[in-house]
Amino acid sequence: MAEYSGGRRGGLNIRLLIGLGLALFAIISYFMKTEVNPVTGEKQRIGMSVEQERALGLQAAPEMAEKMGGVVEENDPGAILVRDVGQRIVAKSDAASSKYADNFNFHLLRDPETINAFALPGGQIFITRGLFDKLDDESQLAGVLGHETGHVIARHSAEQMAKGQLGQMLVTAVAVGASDDRGGRGQFAAMAAMMANQMVQLHYGRDDESQADALGFKYMVESGYDPRGLLGVMRVLAEASKGAKQPEMLSSHPLAQTRVDAINKLLEQQFPNGVPDSLTKGRSLR
Repeated sequence: MAEYSGGRRGGLNIRLLIGLGLALFAIISYFMKTEVNPVTGEKQRIGMSVEQERALGLQAAPEMAEKMGGVVEENDPGAILVRDVGQRIVAKSDAASSKYADNFNFHLLRDPETINAFALPGGQIFITRGLFDKLDDESQLAGVLGHETGHVIARHSAEQMAKGQLGQMLVTAVAVGASDDRGGRGQFAAMAAMMANQMVQLHYGRDDESQADALGFKYMVESGYDPRGLLGVMRVLAEASKGAKQPEMLSSHPLAQTRVDAINKLLEQQFPNGVPDSLTKGRSLR
């Protein structure tokens, strides 16, 4: 029995060392991927080039669109408006000086039920008919598209992918190091590590959303839109949630009221004497 026990301990030590080695490699690799975002000036851990982001976004766009009914025809008035407002935001903001400037495309999706908008890496931006039809005016549409443009410029998708790769490697490292198969402790440790990784992703997701709100606000103003339209978007999202509040700690988005408070703070800071008349709500969408 003593010899068998020693063999087990030796096997555990080897697995532990392998697990530690994998974890160390993952952490070093992650921090070696540091770049400075030329628009935001922030240091980011990015695991792919701009060209790879573009290729990935273009490859994923048809499949993502199909999941929400496909893209509305180019000559549809709503689709034309989405393109016009989106391109105006890009042309008038610092997005025009980014490496994505020529790759932005704005699409209206057919799905009439889903309230959603999203950006793929590289500049493919989508809004569903369900959300579009609930907006009152052009400034609210600019708020949605400016927010999604902010995600692209801030390279949030690429940043999240790098974090996801780190998390997956750390989960693997814990699973290898804790794989003693006695009492299920190895499986429990792996599950705990996976949950911790998910919580980290949720935390940074909320930060990303807040930054995209701030960038969207900035882009609206630069494009000549009344930034209070972003508050209208928050009202739409709050109504769509039907009052069901998920704890912010477990949500990938900040709670609507948190976002409203942040937008109001930006309004007070930038326009202490009120929003000037030169900033427009644009055309009505009703």
